Amino acid sequence: MLYRENGQFKTSYTADQQIFPIAQDRYLIGALVAAAFVIVPLIASEYALRALLIPFLILSLAALGLNILVGYCGQISLGTGGFMAVGAYSAYNLFVRIDGMPAVLAILLGGVFAMAFGVLFGIPSLRIKGLYLAVATLAAQFFCDWAFLRIKWLTNDSSSGSVSVPDLVVAGWTVNSPIDKYLFCLIFVVVFGVMAKNLVRGHTGREWMAIRDMDVAASVIGIRPVFAKLSAFAVSSFIVGVAGALWGFVHLGSWEPAAFNINRSFDLLFMVIIGGLGSIMGSFFGAAFIVMVPIVLDNLPNWFGIPIDTALASHLAFMIFGSLIVFFLIVEPHGLARLWSIGKEKLRLWPFPH
Repeated sequence: MLYRENGQFKTSYTADQQIFPIAQDRYLIGALVAAAFVIVPLIASEYALRALLIPFLILSLAALGLNILVGYCGQISLGTGGFMAVGAYSAYNLFVRIDGMPAVLAILLGGVFAMAFGVLFGIPSLRIKGLYLAVATLAAQFFCDWAFLRIKWLTNDSSSGSVSVPDLVVAGWTVNSPIDKYLFCLIFVVVFGVMAKNLVRGHTGREWMAIRDMDVAASVIGIRPVFAKLSAFAVSSFIVGVAGALWGFVHLGSWEPAAFNINRSFDLLFMVIIGGLGSIMGSFFGAAFIVMVPIVLDNLPNWFGIPIDTALASHLAFMIFGSLIVFFLIVEPHGLARLWSIGKEKLRLWPFPH
């Protein structure tokens, strides 16, 4: 009875086209954002911030970028880790080679370089699709792994390929404590989340979804496949590049090319599939699942006092985690976001049976 649209009348096109037309959704999202900014920093421990919340925010941002490409435009990509690496190393080079370079500007420019790199490897999407496109983007991943390990200039002539950055200073605010890093990442996630939501529900997003559903029919009705596909690669790579820069600058502090290997690409793809393709909310659900479930499984024997070998516990966690992924894909192939949508529909009809 609490989740109804009764009495919520729209008297203008602006009111009808707002992001959350139902008042309850606006209140819930506003409360969640307010709690994330105010309550979480007060109650979260340092371990929760470093091991859970900061990785969750950054990987949510990366999954959001990948979901634009895979979920909304239907272009399969296995090179997301490489795009993150381009964003991280580009931001690093700008930050250390240009005196006085603001940290936020370096991170955003890292996203711009990742965008250019993504468009370059997105050009094959104009001719190929499906698994062939996945292999082409996989080539981007392998190229990044080779380049950042072998080309010393990209790592500021580091012999091992490992780089590090000092504490970030943004307008006099030194981002060094876990709470500061959490809030810094949260600002990026909120801003890019709102921008992505507005983008996918506009004409650009509708072009992406038309290309995803049937590209031939989309071109017949006047949609330009070249613009739609390359713009999806550009926006996706930009957001993923910013996430990569945040991963290196904020979460890791110092990193090497292995931090953005092929496993990172697969993790992000699993986040999008489990969370829900073509759903902004699904990106956050998938990131929460991938980040938190392995940690919970690793600590579960200790919480219940079960004596178990560390190596066995680690392997059991992988087995259970993989089984959960298969289970969710079988039970709800449209992801956790679909379960969220079903729950909202049930609330609208409750207590009526139809």
